[in-house]
Amino acid sequence: MNRTQTRPPFVLRLTLVALVLTLLICVVAAAVSQALSPRPAVAGQIEPTGAIGAADGMVPDGEPLDTDGSEAAIAGLNRELLAALREAAAAAEADGIDLRVTSGWRTERYQQKLLDDAVADYGSAEEAARWVATPKTSAHVRGEAVDIGFTDAYYWLMQYGAQWGLCNVYNNEPWHFELTGTDESGACPVPFTDPTEDPRLQG
Repeated sequence: MNRTQTRPPFVLRLTLVALVLTLLICVVAAAVSQALSPRPAVAGQIEPTGAIGAADGMVPDGEPLDTDGSEAAIAGLNRELLAALREAAAAAEADGIDLRVTSGWRTERYQQKLLDDAVADYGSAEEAARWVATPKTSAHVRGEAVDIGFTDAYYWLMQYGAQWGLCNVYNNEPWHFELTGTDESGACPVPFTDPTEDPRLQG
């Protein structure tokens, strides 16, 4: 038999193998591409990936927000709380006090990160609960709380905030204020020792 007669079947088999390998490579590449492509966000769903940033309500260290800001940490606040805060800020300014918001509204994933960090820092969930609420119970996530900076500002607000219903809620967090309202005498409610005493945060 002439050797040249065996070449066409060999070439054909080689071509078929190449086509099959090419097809497999295309299938694998498509699967990898689909797995790596970002999934469309669903309304109301918190994306688990990506760095926490300003859109989550983060206020970078050393860059406290003016209460007139449009950043998410301010824009996400309860309207009545924000109005009271702006009135208080104007009065504070007249007294030479620069009242700033160092933390306001937060997303649930940002609150969860703060809680996870607190557990790591304090060594237990029980101790962390004295400082950070869960995403489901946090007044920050609801837009109903602000942290005020700096020391002179939050002590000023502790002294005069009742005029606008702005009250310090926890003794261990003198910077944390909510629009709690006041009693008949115009005084703020007695602060809780820490968040573990707050019945709103239980459950």
